[in-house]
Amino acid sequence: MSGLELTLFYLLAAVMGVVVCRYLKLPPVLGYLAVGVVIGPNALALADNADSVRHLGEFGVVFLMFVIGLEFNLGKLRAMRRHVFGLGLCQVVLTMLLVVGGSLLLSWGAPRLWNLSWQAALALSGAVAMSSTALVVKMLAERLELETEHGRRVMGILLFQDLAVVPLLVIIPALGSPAEELFGALALALLKATVLVGVLLTGGQRVMRWWLTLVARRKSEELFVLNLLLVTLALAWLTELAGLSLALGAFVAGMLISETEYKHQVETDIRPFHDVLLGLFFISIGMMLDWREVAGNWPLVLVLLLVPVLLKLALITALTWVLGATAGVALRTGLYLAQAGEFGFVLLTLAQDSRLVPASLLNPVLAAMVLSMLATPFIILSANQIVMKLVSSEWMQQSLQMTSIARKAINTHKHVIICGYGRCGQNLARMLDKEDIPHIALDLDPDRVRQAAAAGNSVVFGDAVRPQSLMAAGLARASAVVVTYLDTASALKVLANVREHSPSVPVIVRTVDDHDLEQLQAAGATEVVPEAIEGSLMLASHALALVGVPMRRVIRLVQDQRDARYNLLRGYFHGADDSSLHEMEQERLSTVNLPPGARLAGKPLDALALHAVGVRVVSLRRAGGQSVPIDDGSLLEGGDTLVLSGRPAALALAEDKLLKG
Repeated sequence: MSGLELTLFYLLAAVMGVVVCRYLKLPPVLGYLAVGVVIGPNALALADNADSVRHLGEFGVVFLMFVIGLEFNLGKLRAMRRHVFGLGLCQVVLTMLLVVGGSLLLSWGAPRLWNLSWQAALALSGAVAMSSTALVVKMLAERLELETEHGRRVMGILLFQDLAVVPLLVIIPALGSPAEELFGALALALLKATVLVGVLLTGGQRVMRWWLTLVARRKSEELFVLNLLLVTLALAWLTELAGLSLALGAFVAGMLISETEYKHQVETDIRPFHDVLLGLFFISIGMMLDWREVAGNWPLVLVLLLVPVLLKLALITALTWVLGATAGVALRTGLYLAQAGEFGFVLLTLAQDSRLVPASLLNPVLAAMVLSMLATPFIILSANQIVMKLVSSEWMQQSLQMTSIARKAINTHKHVIICGYGRCGQNLARMLDKEDIPHIALDLDPDRVRQAAAAGNSVVFGDAVRPQSLMAAGLARASAVVVTYLDTASALKVLANVREHSPSVPVIVRTVDDHDLEQLQAAGATEVVPEAIEGSLMLASHALALVGVPMRRVIRLVQDQRDARYNLLRGYFHGADDSSLHEMEQERLSTVNLPPGARLAGKPLDALALHAVGVRVVSLRRAGGQSVPIDDGSLLEGGDTLVLSGRPAALALAEDKLLKG
């Protein structure tokens, strides 16, 4: 194949792998690895030149390290220092010591089965110590567990592992030097790295800020992106020129930019290059696997799979427990981090290039790492069941948590359940307090819950996605449920639980835009509030006011737009305080519940001719809580709830017609 044909073939294979993984709801990394194995020279041999894609894959590692450097934040490290430099440091150091010690002991006791030098054992231990940041963080975010007790510990360990890669990138190439030159090579590599990084970080940040400002003033997006590629690859080339790795220079480039005001723009611009090239890197890793050797050495592969996974699981669980976590949190942390990671592949490739790992051992180690990553999503999905079975205290803790929620909500009736107590949830709670409306909030951030509860706020630690939490919060007695965080997958789970256990309770969902509007409404959302639409309305109102449009007209225009978007804002429900003559004659909302044996059951809405008396149907919900699209052909059923809009006299006629047929 020509270079262009080969590149197109790899891109096609990558697309197919990602599509299959998306269909199976698995991380794309696994698709890239599987594609590499299938098309590689040791399987179907569809690609006859693995070196070309490997060169592209090296750029993927460069951009991976650039993104890690870009996310390097002293404030974040300071805030998580207990987990990063306590738990993370202990995990990496102890894992490497145990692997090196076990490898040397095995080499001494059974040299025919295992024979590695201490240099090779040290390089291999670095690869074993790593876990998959890409897989674990994605699944933590999807499961809304980033702010949980185990989620914070997992993130702390992953953050230190990312930092630990930097010295390992310096040390491993030096380990490949001849024995008589080894310590000199190590000292020289460390000296070079220290001097280079010191010079870059001492004055580099000021130079980087000046340069990026100069480029940004040209107001050219193409120029800005080209400049990012130039800076990243130039610093990578500079560190390679100094006898160090490309990845170290990319990490430094990311660190320099992370302290400038252009960090977020750079993250957005570099992400496509990072994802595509990193995918090619994982394809090249898969292509290195020789399944004939793996099949011939399957007992060794099985040992290399089980021993590191069980070692890391036991070690991380024990460390987490010793450093103050409960047994359940400790076991969850261990289960999430027992697998191999993408940096493990980077370090293993570097060790292979330095001729540290014997060729006979490379494929079994590689296969074991790939298999452990393939098993990770299934282990994480089953983590809660595993913890509940193995940790007897976990069931008691969850029971106490449900009891705590129930105790807080036991005296509430017709209250609002707020799912998520971030800024949006807290603003809603303050408004409900002003109107003396009872409410209870569920949140998974322990620090936020502790501080807010100490201040007297009605908030408890609980996962709104779990039906037990909603039931303990008094779902059956609630007047409404409000999902305040921006996560459609979680909102759909909340909606499913509400529909199953209390279908008559209305649910309001907050979203970024109206992309998932129909899906959420079909799942039972009474109303969906997109931030983008509300933001555009506020921008329009300010702009209209500033150009001289009278404020009354601005308010009316904005209200008309809201009326067109939100069914429930077309009018209002009448209350005892709406006593003025003017308010008595205004259009309002009214709710009508059809009895199970209603005469109108089975008849279409247009047969009622409600529009003839000046009444409009705002929403129609079945007895099971499902919202029904409103059209003239919609059939009524016993137990339906209709929200009507109109003037008082017209509403009275409409209600009489609905209830009496």
